[in-house]
Amino acid sequence: MRTSFNIPDDLLAEFDETWEAEELDSRSRAVREAMQEYIEDHAELEAIEGDIVVIIAFDYEHEAVIEEVHDVQHRFQDVITTTNHIHEGEWCLETIFCNGPAERVRELTYRLRDFDSVSRVKLMLLAEH
Repeated sequence: MRTSFNIPDDLLAEFDETWEAEELDSRSRAVREAMQEYIEDHAELEAIEGDIVVIIAFDYEHEAVIEEVHDVQHRFQDVITTTNHIHEGEWCLETIFCNGPAERVRELTYRLRDFDSVSRVKLMLLAEH
């Protein structure tokens, strides 16, 4: 099946450099592998149950969403135990340490992914109770 995507030129250039350096057959092959990894990560996140300890790391464009990000963090303070915030030019990197119900941590993760100005949201599961 053929499809098309709107991707920033710099991201596409970096993606092409990466799959070519790995000597994959084509961009299509690299996209399929990336999509499979995304699906596996999502399925893993959905499968977690009970209380968990997690670190969520994400980066975002400061001016675009800082108030909204803080609002989300306040709404999820029942599972957020600690945050760490650093600046990298116009971008911010944030780590959130969470402890609580997996469903609530999933909600937080998905809420952070909703923002266009958030580049990446990565989850590291540390413990399941």
